[in-house]
Amino acid sequence: MSLPRYEQYKESGLPWVGRVPSHWLITKTKYVCEFSTGWTPPTGDSSAYEGKNLWATISDLGSKVVQETAKKISDKAARQAGIDLIPPGSLMFSFKLSIGQVSFAGNAMYTNEAIATFRESTRLSLAFAYYAFPLFLIQNAEENIYGAKLLNQELIRGAAFALPPVQEQFAIASFLDRETAKIDALIDEQEKLIALLAEKRQATISHGVTKGVNSSAPMKGSGVVWLGEVPAHWNVVPLKWLLDNVKAGPFGSALTKDMYVSGGYRVYGQEQVIPADFSFGDYYISDEKYAELQQYAVKPGDILISCVGTFGKIAIVPEDVEPGIINPRLIRLRAGALLDSKFLTVVLRSSIVFEQFTMVSRGGTMDTINIGTLNAITLAVPPLKEQNEILAFLSREIAKLDELSSAAGRAIRLLKERRSALIAAAVTGKIDVRNAMSQDSAQRPEAMAA
Repeated sequence: MSLPRYEQYKESGLPWVGRVPSHWLITKTKYVCEFSTGWTPPTGDSSAYEGKNLWATISDLGSKVVQETAKKISDKAARQAGIDLIPPGSLMFSFKLSIGQVSFAGNAMYTNEAIATFRESTRLSLAFAYYAFPLFLIQNAEENIYGAKLLNQELIRGAAFALPPVQEQFAIASFLDRETAKIDALIDEQEKLIALLAEKRQATISHGVTKGVNSSAPMKGSGVVWLGEVPAHWNVVPLKWLLDNVKAGPFGSALTKDMYVSGGYRVYGQEQVIPADFSFGDYYISDEKYAELQQYAVKPGDILISCVGTFGKIAIVPEDVEPGIINPRLIRLRAGALLDSKFLTVVLRSSIVFEQFTMVSRGGTMDTINIGTLNAITLAVPPLKEQNEILAFLSREIAKLDELSSAAGRAIRLLKERRSALIAAAVTGKIDVRNAMSQDSAQRPEAMAA
């Protein structure tokens, strides 16, 4: 879309804005609108959350209109705090922690103290502010001692921005509503494609490790519900029969963080297994400690499983791994002679095995995997030669799906960049959209027919 520029510009005096249309006003929030903030019940006051009044927090923001909130508060709590019920149509802006989230209130509601709520004024259209405030207000944020950017009420009041006349604000908002909706629809299509590709990826893996690549092979019932039929010449056996060794990480006081040193032997944990990247991490133990804990050592080809918290993540130890041991949050598997480690890794990452993990691994407050869990897993195992054929097939097919998914991801990033650039150009006056809506209407078939 090619849009004209305004005829005349002036310097705004705002480095992040540059030149603006000459008839636009450079002003501050406090001169064009008022806002209020909410309140959070004191810690431990559970009765405050036993009411029916909508109460918005930052986690509720994100969609353009918030109709419902995750939490609610009581009439009594709201009265004691002296907070105002914000009317439908109010603009909510997060200014602490995740700053810049913005949504309209679809119903009357209260908010917490991290949300600034703006109401329509004679000088500022909230439809325009919805697009402009995330850009302008954030420019006034200050960093705290931890490096996080935050706003406060004083900074919001003093935030300077470029303001077009009200009717022009409406025109800009209408233009952006229409154009961002088009972009959002394209983003949604790409996100759906990624989801479908992820399903196809998992289905391809699950089919490969349970049915093989020879579609004409005779089949037999596995006797296991989640495996179904498998090739007749495959063996259906418990995982424990296929392993040379299974070892959980050192328990209790055998390995604690006060034993870590600056160099020596690596200590591997979830930070390596979850991303499947063994270059991360800087935990080490001494030579003496390693000699004591050598039974937990890793070697190339070992399979490591995250067993607590983020459970079921799996990584194979690479050839160039630094010598070291596993920590208490991992289990180490070593495949036996009838099982290729890479094939086992693919199988363990499949939905077939993950379903078994989730069925038998329920812990107290978090999901866990232990050696007993692994002993309960049943696999369908082809001959070694066929394992390698399946790995080669999956490598080719998954590479195709991953490339399509990566392309969709790149498209989403470009669309989001285009969306942000379009908003920035419109709310800073770099493009003139005043006639865009009328021109678009005039070019529609029904308009030309009339």
